Amino acid sequence: MANYLLEIGLEDMPAHVVTPSLKQFAQKTAKYLKDNNLDFGEIKQYATPRRLALLISDLADKQADVEEDLKGPAKKIAQDADGNWTKAAIGFTRGQGMTVDDIEFRELKGVDYVYLQKAVAGKPAAEILAGLIKVIKSLTFPTRMKWGNNDFEYIRPIHWLTSLLDDQVVPMSLLDVEASRTTEGHRFLGHAVELKTATDYVDALKDQFVIVEPAARKQLIADQIAKIAEDNAWTIDLDADLLEEVNNLVEWPTAFAGRFDEKYLAIPEAVLITSMKDNQRYFYARDAQGKMVNAFIGVRNGNSDYMENVIAGNVKVLTARLEDAAFFYAEDQKKTIADFTKRLETVSFHDKIGSMADKMHRTKTIAGLLADQFGLTADDKAHVLRAAEIYKFDLVSAMVGEFAELQGTMGEVYANLAGEDKAVAQAIREHYMPISADGALPESIVGTVLALADKLESLMSFFAVDLIPSGSNDPYALRRQAYGIVRMIAAHHFSFDVNAVQTAAVKALAANDQLAGLDYAANAKALADFMRDRVNQFLAGQKVRHDIVDAVSAAPTVDVEAMIDAANVLTAHADDDNFKPVMEALGRVTRIADKTPTEGAVDAKLFENPSEKALHDAAIAVAIKFDDKPSDANYLALAGLEPVITDYFTETMIMAEDEAVRTNRLRELTNLANLIHQFGAVAQVIVK
Repeated sequence: MANYLLEIGLEDMPAHVVTPSLKQFAQKTAKYLKDNNLDFGEIKQYATPRRLALLISDLADKQADVEEDLKGPAKKIAQDADGNWTKAAIGFTRGQGMTVDDIEFRELKGVDYVYLQKAVAGKPAAEILAGLIKVIKSLTFPTRMKWGNNDFEYIRPIHWLTSLLDDQVVPMSLLDVEASRTTEGHRFLGHAVELKTATDYVDALKDQFVIVEPAARKQLIADQIAKIAEDNAWTIDLDADLLEEVNNLVEWPTAFAGRFDEKYLAIPEAVLITSMKDNQRYFYARDAQGKMVNAFIGVRNGNSDYMENVIAGNVKVLTARLEDAAFFYAEDQKKTIADFTKRLETVSFHDKIGSMADKMHRTKTIAGLLADQFGLTADDKAHVLRAAEIYKFDLVSAMVGEFAELQGTMGEVYANLAGEDKAVAQAIREHYMPISADGALPESIVGTVLALADKLESLMSFFAVDLIPSGSNDPYALRRQAYGIVRMIAAHHFSFDVNAVQTAAVKALAANDQLAGLDYAANAKALADFMRDRVNQFLAGQKVRHDIVDAVSAAPTVDVEAMIDAANVLTAHADDDNFKPVMEALGRVTRIADKTPTEGAVDAKLFENPSEKALHDAAIAVAIKFDDKPSDANYLALAGLEPVITDYFTETMIMAEDEAVRTNRLRELTNLANLIHQFGAVAQVIVK
């Protein structure tokens, strides 16, 4: 068994690319080895900003020997009428290094074909490993670049390749870079080193001030930060995302502490944290009482030499940002919220849709509509409406102009300073949530309704002007906003029929003279289907069976809560002993009713057998107690009809010759199907 090292040496990669690229490299390499029948053991993964590397242990010396079945010409072509081998058969066997004596016939779709069973000896490991250059070329990245006169694109220019099978170089090349046994140490503290064997990699680079093990490097950073915090009696929020980012920015980490002028603590904490964490990649500090202190911890890519200069330089950079922030904060406080909102009349939301002020007016109308629909209290509705009047005002503040990532956050800060109700201020911050597919949802009911109204207004307006996402093109993040709506509806169990909400919103906008020429009816169905897809995405993320997702997705209306509830109920009963007969019975009803829907009252005088009356009476009993939304009780009520439905179909021919009887029976099934449809197209549920 052998060990193989493969390293890609690059110019510094963006921090967010390093970890996913390493995982992709390992996964594709493992697949390549499996596809080429080369046995291997553990694949250790190493990475820094300048390298992606794999160390494969317990690697077989060669591919496993295999038996190949080779299909040749049909028997009628391989032999003539007298049974003699033709040139086609002889040529086929000769091409495989075999003879006609090795031929056997096998039948395939009623035709006999020539087959050879050929033993193929495995190739040496080195020959297979050389092909990993294809894996290196196949790696995908969010951004790519060219360098020199090459057409080849990669995340960053490649400077070296290290390819070592035990102590032997496995040749491969990419552009003008030839693989060797040489790797590079730290850019400033180390130098190039020739590896004697593949397993020397980790220790040899450590001697050159490079810690290639991501986990070890991250732990070292955490330990250094903990020691500084302990020495200064600080508490540190060791943010996992920031720690991961910093870890992928350094090869030889050395943490250090810096202090800034205490006067800057007068700036809102959110601004301080953004300046330190987001802009400078510093960890901020608090004292034992949880109060922020005028200090930070940074991580240097190097050793402790000249650390005083390093600290002074970092303090100087941070101070410049804080000085700007203090100025913007002071300037913003000279204006009122009304001043800011007035300016929004000149800020474009989109040139086809209108100004940001127009958007806020429409959002307020929709928010009031939703507040009534969701049954908010008078106080909560008042807070929603006030928040909707002003919720974008901080976009034109000086602070957000400089620190765009603080939009919403500064709105809350300034709203509190202006004396707005805390519920209003909180909603201003929360209306952006969730900011990612799995991001946190608003915590307050006021923030939730404002977030729903804002996102719904955006969806309706962009669809009204034909700016609909297609393929991977979604410049206005409408998929994320729609998915956020679904998640909030699911979390609060709000009733949200997309078609009904759109209709009510357009009516309310028209009443307030807020249509502004936007044709909301043009793509109303497309928006409903768009929301249906987001519900399907949500259910798939909840591990709901694909057939159940398909079933509830086929509901006649896109009621977000109802679709989710229906899927949850069907999922909860999917393992019931009677689930199969229940789905078959209910599915049979809907298949017939949907093919020939016949509305109207059922006439009991036209019944011709007892099973018709039994189904009619049972269906009425279910309908009387049937809830408006999919529920466990509704499902159990329908499930209880299974034996009655089975008897009905056994004794009753639906398509009777008598037109009146036939119509009566179709009405019976249609009425029952209308109840069953609450759970979607149950006929699509797969039962075994």
